Amino acid sequence: MPSSIVNVRITESQQQLTIDRPAQGLSVQGRIRVPGDKSISHRALMLGAIAKGETTIEGLLLGEDPRSTARCFQALGAEISPLNEQRVRVRGVGVGELVEPTDILDAGNSGTTMRLMLGILASHPDRFFTVTGDKSLRSRPMSRVVQPLQQMGAQIWGRNGGSLAPLAVQGQSLRPIHYHSPIASAQVKSCILLAALMAEGTTTITEPAVSRDHSERMLKAFGAEITTDPDTKSVMITGPAQLQGQSVIVPGDISSAAFWIVAAAIVPDSDLTIENVGINPTRTGILEALEMMNADIQLENERIVAGEPVADIRVRHSQLKGCSIGGDIIPRLIDEIPILAVAAIFAQGQTVISDAAELRVKESDRLAVTATVLNQMGAKITELPDGLEITGGTPLRGTDVESYDDHRIAMSLAIAALNASGTTTIHHAEAAAISYPDFTATLRQVCEEC
Repeated sequence: MPSSIVNVRITESQQQLTIDRPAQGLSVQGRIRVPGDKSISHRALMLGAIAKGETTIEGLLLGEDPRSTARCFQALGAEISPLNEQRVRVRGVGVGELVEPTDILDAGNSGTTMRLMLGILASHPDRFFTVTGDKSLRSRPMSRVVQPLQQMGAQIWGRNGGSLAPLAVQGQSLRPIHYHSPIASAQVKSCILLAALMAEGTTTITEPAVSRDHSERMLKAFGAEITTDPDTKSVMITGPAQLQGQSVIVPGDISSAAFWIVAAAIVPDSDLTIENVGINPTRTGILEALEMMNADIQLENERIVAGEPVADIRVRHSQLKGCSIGGDIIPRLIDEIPILAVAAIFAQGQTVISDAAELRVKESDRLAVTATVLNQMGAKITELPDGLEITGGTPLRGTDVESYDDHRIAMSLAIAALNASGTTTIHHAEAAAISYPDFTATLRQVCEEC
């Protein structure tokens, strides 16, 4: 296929991504790799910064969010080599030994950076920290981590009663708690676990459903005393702890792979393999949901890499069918719901996604935005209070759409455009770089190799 299928136009204010689908259609073919897992990249940088000795990280995601984490922890005293995909070296200071920064810490657009870092900062007695982020992050709720930290004895102030950044933190000696989280959130759980590293005794977090467990796996690898109880959906960590630098190999991000999995599933005659993808069972809800929809997905070359399960994922086009998606699976695919909605557009019958109100407080209100932009392309999506109702089988047509500065919306629109007639132009497509800097290059690759 000619490279003119995918074009980028850069102006002073934005990047426009144009997908011009040929009249005869296209298919998605080849073998690709996706960037390193964002969740694991964040945690490797953070734990490396507070561990003793050197941590090496291979396969780090080079998106804007991990860069924000690296900059913050450099300002807190950790030595971090220039970021690259081959090998990043982090010389940590030890648990409780971060220095008081001379300036405000800027988490950029990264909710993971801010929420997890708050747990670390709150546990540093006699040090003062101020944390902010970009306009989007300053509007996102922080009370979900501030409140449990305050139960542990943290002193945190901010806008709207301490629920919005900028936030000021006066480090304290924290106490252990048993926190019953009202939501299944890896960010909430991880924040408390990191705060508990310096609390004397055992801290327990119990969730309504099991959220992704990258923090538990990595904390254990770095030397923390941590146990899990699947029956009660609880995690226990005993402090004070010391961490030792480790070698971390970051697998491909299944959230990034999800765009290509859906692309191959919905575009006729497609056959695509995504190599080296992390298939941690707390993250594979997208695979389970698509298999419920009759997607043709095979896991090949399954293996364990640095404690995380990894596989190559082969996907071929199939006729999808609608289904109901809700309950305990939602925390395991919360970030993938916009692209799952794209899959549902091309499924026979109706798909209902529920229990996903959490999407209203992401980089955008992803429920409202997903419905709005895909309906502009001809979809039939009804926004629900906690989800989406999607009637499949309506052809999409190319048009001008807005990313709302949300990386997952920008990429979901690009995949939808592969199966839409005519030309689709996505405004502010540069948002994709937050988690996937090479998204456009890979989009060109899979179109040209068909």
